Amino acid sequence: MILDKFKLDGKTALVTGASKGLGYAMAAALAETGANVANACIGDGENLRKAVQKIGRKYFYIKADFSNPSIASDIVEKVTNSLGEIDLLVNNAGIIRRASITEFTEKDWDDVINVNLKSVFLLSQAVAKKMLKRNCGGKIINIASLLSFQGGIRVPSYTAAKSAVMGLTKLMANELAQHNINVNAIAPGYMATDNTAALREDAKRSSEILSRIPAGKWGQPEDLMGVVVFLASEASAYVNGYTIAVDGGWLAR
Repeated sequence: MILDKFKLDGKTALVTGASKGLGYAMAAALAETGANVANACIGDGENLRKAVQKIGRKYFYIKADFSNPSIASDIVEKVTNSLGEIDLLVNNAGIIRRASITEFTEKDWDDVINVNLKSVFLLSQAVAKKMLKRNCGGKIINIASLLSFQGGIRVPSYTAAKSAVMGLTKLMANELAQHNINVNAIAPGYMATDNTAALREDAKRSSEILSRIPAGKWGQPEDLMGVVVFLASEASAYVNGYTIAVDGGWLAR
Protein backbone atom coordinates (compact mmCIF):
# COMPACT_ATOMS: atom_id res chain seq x y z
CA MET A 1 0.00 0.00 0.00
CA ILE A 2 1.36 3.39 -0.98
CA LEU A 3 0.12 4.95 2.26
CA ASP A 4 2.45 2.65 4.18
CA LYS A 5 5.41 4.43 2.60
CA PHE A 6 4.44 7.62 4.43
CA LYS A 7 4.60 6.04 7.87
CA LEU A 8 7.42 7.03 10.23
CA ASP A 9 6.81 4.49 12.97
CA GLY A 10 9.80 4.16 15.29
CA LYS A 11 11.81 6.93 13.61
CA THR A 12 13.57 9.66 15.56
CA ALA A 13 13.17 13.19 14.21
CA LEU A 14 15.19 16.21 15.31
CA VAL A 15 13.44 19.48 14.46
CA THR A 16 15.05 22.81 15.27
CA GLY A 17 13.00 25.83 16.28
CA ALA A 18 9.86 23.77 16.82
CA SER A 19 8.28 25.63 19.73
CA LYS A 20 5.84 27.49 17.47
CA GLY A 21 4.99 28.42 13.90
CA LEU A 22 6.29 26.37 11.00
CA GLY A 23 8.56 24.23 13.18
CA TYR A 24 5.74 23.30 15.53
CA ALA A 25 3.45 22.29 12.65
CA MET A 26 6.11 20.16 10.98
CA ALA A 27 7.16 18.47 14.21
CA ALA A 28 3.53 17.72 15.06
CA ALA A 29 3.01 16.22 11.59
CA LEU A 30 6.03 13.94 11.98
CA ALA A 31 4.75 12.77 15.36
CA GLU A 32 1.28 12.12 13.94
CA THR A 33 2.91 9.94 11.28
CA GLY A 34 4.75 7.87 13.87
CA ALA A 35 8.02 9.59 14.73
CA ASN A 36 9.43 10.40 18.15
CA VAL A 37 10.44 14.05 18.24
CA ALA A 38 13.37 16.03 19.62
CA ASN A 39 12.94 19.79 19.66
CA ALA A 40 16.04 22.01 19.80
CA CYS A 41 14.88 25.59 20.19
CA ILE A 42 15.20 28.82 22.11
CA GLY A 43 11.54 28.71 23.24
CA ASP A 44 10.13 26.49 25.97
CA GLY A 45 8.61 23.80 23.73
CA GLU A 46 5.88 22.95 26.22
CA ASN A 47 3.00 23.07 23.73
CA LEU A 48 4.80 20.68 21.42
CA ARG A 49 5.58 18.33 24.31
CA LYS A 50 1.87 18.10 25.12
CA ALA A 51 0.92 17.51 21.49
CA VAL A 52 3.56 14.81 20.91
CA GLN A 53 2.96 12.95 24.15
CA LYS A 54 -0.81 13.12 23.73
CA ILE A 55 -0.58 10.84 20.71
CA GLY A 56 1.81 8.46 22.45
CA ARG A 57 5.14 9.51 20.94
CA LYS A 58 8.33 10.22 22.83
CA TYR A 59 9.51 13.81 23.18
CA PHE A 60 12.85 15.36 24.07
CA TYR A 61 13.53 19.07 24.50
CA ILE A 62 16.86 20.87 24.28
CA LYS A 63 17.26 24.56 25.01
CA ALA A 64 19.30 25.72 22.01
CA ASP A 65 20.47 29.14 20.89
CA PHE A 66 21.74 28.73 17.34
CA SER A 67 23.46 32.09 17.36
CA ASN A 68 26.23 29.82 18.67
CA PRO A 69 26.40 27.18 15.90
CA SER A 70 29.10 25.19 17.71
CA ILE A 71 26.38 23.60 19.86
CA ALA A 72 25.46 21.29 16.96
CA SER A 73 27.51 18.25 18.00
CA ASP A 74 26.32 18.49 21.59
CA ILE A 75 22.69 18.58 20.45
CA VAL A 76 23.14 15.47 18.33
CA GLU A 77 24.73 13.57 21.21
CA LYS A 78 21.97 14.55 23.63
CA VAL A 79 19.22 13.52 21.24
CA THR A 80 20.93 10.22 20.47
CA ASN A 81 21.34 9.45 24.17
CA SER A 82 17.69 10.25 24.89
CA LEU A 83 15.71 8.99 21.89
CA GLY A 84 18.19 6.87 19.96
CA GLU A 85 19.89 7.44 16.62
CA ILE A 86 18.54 10.31 14.52
CA ASP A 87 16.76 9.17 11.35
CA LEU A 88 15.50 12.56 10.29
CA LEU A 89 16.70 16.15 10.68
CA VAL A 90 14.62 19.24 9.92
CA ASN A 91 16.73 22.43 9.94
CA ASN A 92 13.98 24.93 10.66
CA ALA A 93 15.37 27.41 13.23
CA GLY A 94 15.75 30.86 11.75
CA ILE A 95 15.68 34.58 12.38
CA ILE A 96 15.30 37.68 10.21
CA ARG A 97 16.55 41.27 10.48
CA ARG A 98 15.24 44.11 8.33
CA ALA A 99 17.04 47.27 7.21
CA SER A 100 18.13 48.87 3.97
CA ILE A 101 21.42 47.72 2.48
CA THR A 102 23.10 51.00 3.47
CA GLU A 103 21.92 50.80 7.09
CA PHE A 104 22.32 47.07 7.72
CA THR A 105 24.75 46.35 10.56
CA GLU A 106 27.52 43.80 10.71
CA LYS A 107 25.93 42.31 13.84
CA ASP A 108 22.62 41.75 12.05
CA TRP A 109 24.54 40.14 9.20
CA ASP A 110 26.47 37.78 11.50
CA ASP A 111 23.48 36.91 13.68
CA VAL A 112 21.34 35.80 10.74
CA ILE A 113 24.14 33.94 8.96
CA ASN A 114 25.03 32.04 12.15
CA VAL A 115 21.47 30.90 12.82
CA ASN A 116 20.14 30.45 9.28
CA LEU A 117 23.20 29.02 7.54
CA LYS A 118 26.18 28.07 9.69
CA SER A 119 24.08 26.11 12.18
CA VAL A 120 22.32 24.35 9.30
CA PHE A 121 25.65 23.16 7.93
CA LEU A 122 27.16 22.12 11.26
CA LEU A 123 24.04 20.30 12.45
CA SER A 124 23.65 18.54 9.09
CA GLN A 125 27.32 17.58 9.20
CA ALA A 126 27.02 16.12 12.71
CA VAL A 127 23.87 14.15 11.83
CA ALA A 128 25.29 12.95 8.50
CA LYS A 129 28.38 11.56 10.24
CA LYS A 130 26.13 9.49 12.48
CA MET A 131 24.02 8.30 9.56
CA LEU A 132 27.08 7.29 7.56
CA LYS A 133 28.52 5.38 10.50
CA ARG A 134 25.26 3.44 10.91
CA ASN A 135 24.96 2.85 7.15
CA CYS A 136 21.17 2.93 7.46
CA GLY A 137 20.37 6.01 5.36
CA GLY A 138 18.32 8.94 6.58
CA LYS A 139 16.64 12.21 5.71
CA ILE A 140 17.79 15.82 6.02
CA ILE A 141 15.26 18.55 5.28
CA ASN A 142 16.35 22.18 5.15
CA ILE A 143 13.97 25.10 5.34
CA ALA A 144 14.73 27.48 2.49
CA SER A 145 12.58 30.45 1.41
CA LEU A 146 11.16 32.27 -1.57
CA LEU A 147 14.29 34.38 -1.13
CA SER A 148 16.31 31.32 -2.11
CA PHE A 149 14.94 32.13 -5.59
CA GLN A 150 14.53 35.90 -5.41
CA GLY A 151 16.37 38.89 -3.98
CA GLY A 152 13.76 40.54 -1.82
CA ILE A 153 14.30 43.93 -0.17
CA ARG A 154 15.67 45.07 3.21
CA VAL A 155 16.78 41.56 4.25
CA PRO A 156 20.33 41.15 2.87
CA SER A 157 21.61 38.55 5.34
CA TYR A 158 18.39 36.54 5.19
CA THR A 159 18.48 36.46 1.39
CA ALA A 160 22.15 35.47 1.41
CA ALA A 161 21.57 32.71 3.95
CA LYS A 162 18.48 31.26 2.30
CA SER A 163 20.07 31.35 -1.16
CA ALA A 164 23.00 29.44 0.33
CA VAL A 165 20.69 26.93 2.00
CA MET A 166 19.30 25.93 -1.38
CA GLY A 167 22.82 25.55 -2.78
CA LEU A 168 23.97 23.62 0.28
CA THR A 169 20.98 21.29 -0.10
CA LYS A 170 22.15 20.40 -3.61
CA LEU A 171 25.76 19.93 -2.49
CA MET A 172 24.79 17.64 0.38
CA ALA A 173 22.51 15.62 -1.88
CA ASN A 174 25.33 15.16 -4.39
CA GLU A 175 27.58 13.70 -1.69
CA LEU A 176 25.06 11.77 0.39
CA ALA A 177 22.51 10.33 -2.04
CA GLN A 178 24.78 7.37 -2.78
CA HIS A 179 24.57 6.50 0.92
CA ASN A 180 20.75 6.45 0.90
CA ILE A 181 20.58 9.81 2.67
CA ASN A 182 18.05 12.11 1.03
CA VAL A 183 18.70 15.83 1.37
CA ASN A 184 15.98 18.21 0.20
CA ALA A 185 14.49 21.56 1.17
CA ILE A 186 11.15 23.27 1.59
CA ALA A 187 10.71 26.90 0.58
CA PRO A 188 7.69 28.33 2.40
CA GLY A 189 5.94 31.25 0.79
CA TYR A 190 4.40 34.14 2.69
CA MET A 191 3.22 32.40 5.86
CA ALA A 192 1.30 33.79 8.81
CA THR A 193 4.10 33.55 11.38
CA ASP A 194 6.00 35.87 13.70
CA ASN A 195 8.57 36.53 10.95
CA THR A 196 5.91 38.10 8.73
CA ALA A 197 3.97 39.95 11.45
CA ALA A 198 5.36 43.33 10.41
CA LEU A 199 4.40 42.71 6.78
CA ARG A 200 0.88 41.58 7.63
CA GLU A 201 0.34 44.58 9.90
CA ASP A 202 1.35 46.96 7.11
CA ALA A 203 -1.92 47.25 5.16
CA LYS A 204 -0.28 48.51 1.97
CA ARG A 205 2.51 45.91 1.95
CA SER A 206 0.13 43.09 2.86
CA SER A 207 -2.21 44.05 0.02
CA GLU A 208 0.69 44.14 -2.44
CA ILE A 209 1.80 40.67 -1.36
CA LEU A 210 -1.67 39.13 -1.47
CA SER A 211 -2.33 40.58 -4.92
CA ARG A 212 0.58 38.54 -6.30
CA ILE A 213 -0.29 35.22 -4.64
CA PRO A 214 -2.56 33.24 -7.01
CA ALA A 215 -4.15 31.51 -4.00
CA GLY A 216 -5.07 34.96 -2.68
CA LYS A 217 -4.19 34.31 0.95
CA TRP A 218 -1.33 33.98 3.41
CA GLY A 219 -0.14 30.46 4.00
CA GLN A 220 -0.60 28.75 7.36
CA PRO A 221 1.97 26.58 9.21
CA GLU A 222 -0.30 23.58 8.63
CA ASP A 223 0.31 23.95 4.89
CA LEU A 224 3.79 22.47 5.41
CA MET A 225 2.61 19.32 7.19
CA GLY A 226 2.04 17.22 4.08
CA VAL A 227 5.26 18.12 2.30
CA VAL A 228 7.46 17.54 5.35
CA VAL A 229 5.95 14.09 5.87
CA PHE A 230 6.54 13.30 2.20
CA LEU A 231 10.20 14.33 2.32
CA ALA A 232 10.71 12.53 5.64
CA SER A 233 9.25 9.25 4.45
CA GLU A 234 10.08 6.39 2.12
CA ALA A 235 7.64 7.92 -0.38
CA SER A 236 10.37 10.40 -1.41
CA ALA A 237 13.17 7.84 -1.70
CA TYR A 238 14.21 9.05 -5.18
CA VAL A 239 13.92 12.78 -4.48
CA ASN A 240 17.37 14.30 -3.98
CA GLY A 241 18.66 17.88 -3.83
CA TYR A 242 15.35 19.54 -4.64
CA THR A 243 13.72 22.58 -3.06
CA ILE A 244 9.92 22.40 -3.01
CA ALA A 245 8.12 25.75 -2.86
CA VAL A 246 4.93 25.84 -0.81
CA ASP A 247 3.89 29.34 -1.79
CA GLY A 248 0.29 29.50 -3.03
CA GLY A 249 1.66 29.94 -6.56
CA TRP A 250 3.89 32.99 -5.87
CA LEU A 251 6.80 31.75 -8.00
CA ALA A 252 4.49 30.79 -10.85
CA ARG A 253 3.18 34.36 -11.16
